[in-house]
Amino acid sequence: MISQRTRLRAILGVIVLILLIPAIAMIFTNEVKWSFFDFLAAAVLLTGTGLLIELVLRRVKKASHRWAICAVIIVLLLLTWAELAVGIFGTPFAGQ
Repeated sequence: MISQRTRLRAILGVIVLILLIPAIAMIFTNEVKWSFFDFLAAAVLLTGTGLLIELVLRRVKKASHRWAICAVIIVLLLLTWAELAVGIFGTPFAGQ
């Protein structure tokens, strides 16, 4: 069984790796143009998602419920990310 501390470290490590992708891409191409706010928003979204999933893994006992709840959390993250990136829903938060 993986300890909670190890799982939290893994979550934070994955967040850093995900944020490194656009940071490195910005070095090699002009197509990726993230501002400090973009990195901050992504870090908040990813950290919140990771910690929420960690909470679900700790609290929900039934495996099928854990999978379903985590899937919903990830879908919500992806929809929020897409809205902030390209405005698929047309809300005032849309980035364009």
